[in-house]
Amino acid sequence: MMHPDDDVSGRRSAAWFGLDGKLGFVHRSKMYNQGYSSPMFDGRPVIGICNSWSDLAPCNAHLRQVAEAVKRGVLMAGGTPLEFPTISLGETLMRPSAMLFRNLMAMDVEESLRANPLDGVVLLGGCDKTVPAQLMGALSADLPTVMVTGGPMLNGKFRGRDAGSGTHVWRFSEEVRAGRMSTADFAEAEACLSRSAGHCTTMGTASTMACLAEALGLSLPGSAAIPAVDARRHRIAEHAGSRIVSMVEECLAPSSVLDRRSFENAVRVSAAIGGSTNAVVHLLAIAGRAEVELSLDDFDALAAEVPLLVDLLPSGRFLMEEFAYAGGVPAVVRELGDLLHADAATITGRSLGENCAGAENWNREVIRCRAEPLREPGAHTAVLRGNLAPDGAVIKVSAASEELLRHTGTALVFDTIEEYHEQADSPDLPVDAATVLVVRNAGPSGYPGMPEIGNLAIPKKLLEAGVRDMVRITDGRMSGTSYGTVVLHVAPESAVGGPLALLRTGDRVTLDVPARRIDMDVPDDELRRRASGPAKADDTGSGYAWLYREHVRQADTGADFDFLAGRRGHAVPRRHL
Repeated sequence: MMHPDDDVSGRRSAAWFGLDGKLGFVHRSKMYNQGYSSPMFDGRPVIGICNSWSDLAPCNAHLRQVAEAVKRGVLMAGGTPLEFPTISLGETLMRPSAMLFRNLMAMDVEESLRANPLDGVVLLGGCDKTVPAQLMGALSADLPTVMVTGGPMLNGKFRGRDAGSGTHVWRFSEEVRAGRMSTADFAEAEACLSRSAGHCTTMGTASTMACLAEALGLSLPGSAAIPAVDARRHRIAEHAGSRIVSMVEECLAPSSVLDRRSFENAVRVSAAIGGSTNAVVHLLAIAGRAEVELSLDDFDALAAEVPLLVDLLPSGRFLMEEFAYAGGVPAVVRELGDLLHADAATITGRSLGENCAGAENWNREVIRCRAEPLREPGAHTAVLRGNLAPDGAVIKVSAASEELLRHTGTALVFDTIEEYHEQADSPDLPVDAATVLVVRNAGPSGYPGMPEIGNLAIPKKLLEAGVRDMVRITDGRMSGTSYGTVVLHVAPESAVGGPLALLRTGDRVTLDVPARRIDMDVPDDELRRRASGPAKADDTGSGYAWLYREHVRQADTGADFDFLAGRRGHAVPRRHL
């Protein structure tokens, strides 16, 4: 039995398993009922495996098997693995929005780490919100941490061609509404897009956050893009289990890895891969937990010189399988070269540059070189400001139509997404190709939870006329698998009195992406006349929904809770026996 005065007593687990007397007896004895023997708690690093497995989160449903690989690695390195569950956020099933529960999951992860005898943790996540939620919680607890993502599905296949999850759903559904695809064909496609375990195959939010965890230095090199069912996914999980034991010995916590350079690298990698707009709100929240200064404007400024290198849907042609085979994130890092901070620390104990020094780009169609990019610098997620969004809004330039990046049109305003859906197919809808569609009350507080409704379906009568894109504006988000000229994350949101609440149908709206502006042509005195103070938020729903509305911050700062700032650390809980 380990004694508290032994040279390993600095480990947190020693405050549980290293004690004499009644306390140590209780902690060790109860663990024996699982078949553990005493050496398992005799000074070995105790490693938590934080598993977001759930049948309700299809992207994460295979993580039980991944956890077994992590356990092997922990045992091989001389540690004791203890797997534990947290809530899981499945983007495809949760209502009203998985984003509503990101902060709850982050709290679940953080408090589980704080309350239990863990020296380090391996996080297992995949679906959109699970990765940022786990990172947020782990950074607040500040234990040695490795992020292992679940990996993308195999490419979807429909009638002999690749089909990407999310992106092709939106395309197919609009083809059905336009009368160019039958409902029978649509039903056939339904079973063709999700061919294996794993998350979305496009460069949506799940793929983006996996790549950015690697760019931040919190995942092992090359791990983000490996398909979920590839044997290498389990090998890298085993490696993560071994590595976390070493990190405990090295006292390598996230606070020793992450700094401003890490986040600058992540922003620039996101621009190079055509990352999801959701990465903006998640990286801001993660930076807040890491106590690193990062602002909305940084996303525009830092990406200004970065070309789009990765040719993946929704901004390009290929899917994550091809990205993995081409070389994944390490190949992108090496292509970006001096645009990144090569000296940024990582969980390997080596710098980002050292990790990727030998990376090869095996397919220059999928991952372009800087001299011949898919798109020149400027195709990243741009930050807009103006009298419609004084605190900022974002637009994914690479997914927008070039001819709409400068556009003036008449607003058609809807107070809810449900109201829009009720009218979108009406032949009497007063809309043409120049109209600017607006849906408000979809922000963090107003919905609540900032749902992915921004890629509004094109009105049916316009689809039938051949229109495939138009300017759309919302204080909500859109799926990272989506495309189109969509202004998102308008801040402040309408529900807390933002200017979007003052816009009226018939007002002229101007989008000017090159000038980074989004404005309504309404005189200031008229806006003052319209203003009547913030709308009263709906206080119905669960106790958590109330807590969320009361304490969520706006999108431009990451939509985290205001009471979680500046509370990093992993103090041992007080004893009670």
